[in-house]
Amino acid sequence: MGIHTYFQSLNDLERIIRCPGKFKFQEHSVSAHSWKVVQYAKTLADIEERNGVVVDWKKLYEITSSHDYGEIFIGDIKTPVKHYSLELRAMLQKVEEGMVAHFIDEHIPEEFKQIFRRQLREGKDDSVEGLILEVADKLDQIYEAFTELQRGNTEKEFIVMYRNALIKIKEIKLHCVHYFLQNILPDLVSEGAKCPFDIEKITNEALAS
Repeated sequence: MGIHTYFQSLNDLERIIRCPGKFKFQEHSVSAHSWKVVQYAKTLADIEERNGVVVDWKKLYEITSSHDYGEIFIGDIKTPVKHYSLELRAMLQKVEEGMVAHFIDEHIPEEFKQIFRRQLREGKDDSVEGLILEVADKLDQIYEAFTELQRGNTEKEFIVMYRNALIKIKEIKLHCVHYFLQNILPDLVSEGAKCPFDIEKITNEALAS
């Protein structure tokens, strides 16, 4: 019982594999994904600050490091499934949030309950920090898919993952998104020139959509 149960539960995130059911040259756990999202978000937030935006760093670290904690209870649902409809996505999110709330009520000491409710909530919203989380989360999808495509993975889902993540990112109005599209993405496309797939074509189609 208590916070020990929470600490111990973090081990489960190491055993939950992202994009289940598909062949991958390199497996990625949810815990590894969360760590990378924090790293992306730090740099994205620095770019925002360089453009005069005020960033709540405490909030940013809380929501980026814990944004997928609820997958301990429901696992990583395949992307095409969980985004099949807004209704289904909302239902899955409601289940996940309900199980996180139940976990907090059952295991977290009363004096820490409110803190955990804040830290383990769904962090994607219209705030600067919430939007940075959204971009960072999609960036990791791009890099995971790109790595698989580079290695010649013929699973079509990775092309879809790369394309959809890029489309989502380009629609978010942040300085860091502009920086990514102008200064980082071209390097990625250039590196993918020898990829078995036409990364440049896939990228241009996504940006033009």
